[in-house]
Amino acid sequence: MAEVQTEDATLHVEVDGEGSPVTLLAHGLTNSCRELAMLTPMVSGTKVRFCFRGHGHSSSPERGYRFSDFARDVDAVAAAYGAENGCGTSLGAGAITHLIAHRPDRFAKLVLLLPAGLDRPFQYRERMLRTAHLIDGKSVQEAVRAILEDPDRVANYDQFPFLRELDRQNLENLNTVGVPRAIREIIEDWPLDDREDLRKVSAPTLIIAREGDPIHPAEVGRILADVMPNAELLMFGSGSSIYDAIPAIVARVRSFLAS
Repeated sequence: MAEVQTEDATLHVEVDGEGSPVTLLAHGLTNSCRELAMLTPMVSGTKVRFCFRGHGHSSSPERGYRFSDFARDVDAVAAAYGAENGCGTSLGAGAITHLIAHRPDRFAKLVLLLPAGLDRPFQYRERMLRTAHLIDGKSVQEAVRAILEDPDRVANYDQFPFLRELDRQNLENLNTVGVPRAIREIIEDWPLDDREDLRKVSAPTLIIAREGDPIHPAEVGRILADVMPNAELLMFGSGSSIYDAIPAIVARVRSFLAS
């Protein structure tokens, strides 16, 4: 385990594997670098996982949780480890798209898993604010329990019972100081000034999305696939179909990054 120091944050980093390609993996909001730890052994080369500012074991500055700040985290870690590929889920995908909108040639290949935003305000502001409220002032154990008992999540667990344990694992390293700060700033922001900026990104890009996801709208995946000139979209019809397809998705990502 290691750290990367930026001008305003200390970022926790974990590295799996060795050799080429070197792929940076950026996690989703509230989670940590452990989010994709179970999948990285299945992908070849060196995988660099890190915790965003305010998440996991990274430091939690009082402010600085806009997409430009998260993009700086991505860039700093990628530069420190010589990452040529970028892979992000949700918040991570947003941070990467912000970065490449300003630096189109930053990565050689891109994987965007369940991208959540474009150049418009975040749609589920109240839901995210409720999550911040559930975390505020609690221990990690108390906060995780409150999140897992949130009615919206319980309804999802009723449909997909295995997700409860997956969420519990993702929240094991919940940063109860930084995550509420991150939520309250990021919901006032969005990844892109103008989606058309992504037309300058020539890197081969794999976009993975699904229908019926209110936090990660399928339309975001479609728009990204339309504006990015070398993008391939894998669209799944429902939550159950994408979960059933995880082995196939991992195999596709592995071949995509290795080719």
